[in-house]
Amino acid sequence: MYPMGGSNFTIILIFLSFLTFILVAAQKVHHPLDPLTPFELNQIKTLITNSHQNATFHYVGLDEPSKHKVLSWSLQNRPNERLNPRRAFVIVRVDSKSREILIDLSKNLILSDNVYRGNGYPTLNFEEQTLAGELPLTYAPFMDSIAKRGLNISEVLCQAFTIGWYGEKNTKRVVRVMCYYMDGTINFYMRPIEGVMTTVDLDEMRIVDYRDRLVVPMAKAHGTDYRESKQNPPFDTGIKAMTILQQDGPSFSLDGNHVRWANWQFHLGFDMRAGPIISLASIYDHDKDRYRRVMYKGYISELFVPYQDMTEEWYFRTYLDAGEYAFGICAVPLEPSKDCPKNAKFLDVYYTTGDGTPAKIPRAFCVFERYAGDVMWRHTEAAVPGDTVEVRPDVTLVVRMVSTVANYDYTIDWEFKQSGSIKATVSLSGILAAKGSAYTHTNQIKEEIYGTLLAENVIGTRHDHFLSFHLDLDIDGVANSLMQTHLQTVRVTNESSPRKSYWKVVNEVAKTESDAKIRFGSGPAEIVVVNPNKQTKVGNDFGYRLIPGSAATPLLLEDDYAQIRGAFSNYNVWVTPYNKSEKWAGGVYVDQSHGDDTLAKWTLKNREIENKDIVVWHTMGFHHVPLQEDYPIMPTISGAFELRPANFFEHNPVLKVKSPKPVKWVNCSA
Repeated sequence: MYPMGGSNFTIILIFLSFLTFILVAAQKVHHPLDPLTPFELNQIKTLITNSHQNATFHYVGLDEPSKHKVLSWSLQNRPNERLNPRRAFVIVRVDSKSREILIDLSKNLILSDNVYRGNGYPTLNFEEQTLAGELPLTYAPFMDSIAKRGLNISEVLCQAFTIGWYGEKNTKRVVRVMCYYMDGTINFYMRPIEGVMTTVDLDEMRIVDYRDRLVVPMAKAHGTDYRESKQNPPFDTGIKAMTILQQDGPSFSLDGNHVRWANWQFHLGFDMRAGPIISLASIYDHDKDRYRRVMYKGYISELFVPYQDMTEEWYFRTYLDAGEYAFGICAVPLEPSKDCPKNAKFLDVYYTTGDGTPAKIPRAFCVFERYAGDVMWRHTEAAVPGDTVEVRPDVTLVVRMVSTVANYDYTIDWEFKQSGSIKATVSLSGILAAKGSAYTHTNQIKEEIYGTLLAENVIGTRHDHFLSFHLDLDIDGVANSLMQTHLQTVRVTNESSPRKSYWKVVNEVAKTESDAKIRFGSGPAEIVVVNPNKQTKVGNDFGYRLIPGSAATPLLLEDDYAQIRGAFSNYNVWVTPYNKSEKWAGGVYVDQSHGDDTLAKWTLKNREIENKDIVVWHTMGFHHVPLQEDYPIMPTISGAFELRPANFFEHNPVLKVKSPKPVKWVNCSA
């Protein structure tokens, strides 16, 4: 036996340390709802590419354990015990076919591998969108079209767009590629090369159709660049710099993906399609001395963005952003002190690229405490000597993600309040999808232009945004009911009062899915999810109200092909019995789908929902008529809804909240 050299010994130690790290990473105890780790994503890539060498990856997500198992694990409070098996659900394309693959990560084993034979195609990955967008740049007919317009091909940028479905029995997996011109601005969306359209087959990655229908004057670049460095004086500098400092540190804690703050605790997950997922949201009740569950899971299930232009280059723009483009992986790194305040904490997320390689989005989430001068509750009592004044500032916790889907930026906030409310806010900014036009003034327009003339040769096209929120509410237990609280006017018919009328409350419990299809604005009513099995001391069912904000409803005909695919927007509220497989309101395979696997189709079963484990689906909607103030970049517009306690507590749950120390505001220019 020979003595070991120092350098060799060091190398072996490094190798053993690395091997130990890998083994620990592989065996690390997970929360059952934790997103897939980079180690697991690599594990998935290896298993699938060993079976299908030419596979392209389109969705990789956690195949969650059953709800019953997760709740049992959570109630046992054994965080160091792993809930097996841990599985992943994967959709890949192999030889122009979609395959669904179920993987047992615990055993490093493919459990099933089946070809999907239904309608529609999976989510587009970034890589194929990029390749499709590059094809026209070397395509001779397109180059001729650019030269004909006197444009420089090196300043042209193209993007791939999904095409929808319009009754065809057989479809190819194709996209339409639309192109733009930069040449003096980064804001290429304001300079579309109108009238030119390329169709690309994604499976074959080749151009299958090309059209140059008309020539439209190119819009000016001047005044379109939104970058601060490109702006010229005078500047708006009226606001002095400011920040909030928490001199004692944040009041929340992050343990992996588990968040604790004030009287709340919840799990923060990530899905490449949905983005942020809030799970097991529970609030501590001092009177009962325990955490009480409010929501098992909440996330954005789908987004429907139909444009209202009927021309050849526009009619197909009826996007379902989550299912077609993957809302989650469109998340962008958040800018500290701009997207999120200085007191925020950031979390990275991971997803799978087209070849299966894990990729990181740094700072995809931020978590921070917000105080904007709002009041949680207050009262001044002047009738009692001494003028009693009691005020409590409203400090809340916010979880934020920004998803940039092509031209639009969506800011998603989940906000938790000490009073027991959960508020979801969607804020829209970014750049309008503009259409090139020959018009330079409204007095020239004698036809339907499907939008607003924003600047010379630029039309902002009318469109909608509908977002479907999956809200699996568990109001202090799994068995819940949906109750509509109608407010009805009553005429006083006797002489018991000099008044002629008053209003009363009439409660109606939805028994089946058809009873729970609700459009807001059809009459004064409130929506409450109650636990009919548990009551307060005075006999009221525990409950939570859904308080809507922006609740527009669609204006398209229900038999329009686009609306068939986006039928979840037909109602502001739907309720279904819990079903693990019913996750996506627009279906699993959304690209060119036929609308046969949607929330609207599921509810035709008219299943019972009274005193069951139910899921509430809430549709938030915006009708957007573009205005000149939206040019060249849109000021933010927001909509929100709130889940608010309704007889969930015995009394005001923040009665005993003590006022925090004064917030330290720092004037950074002082």
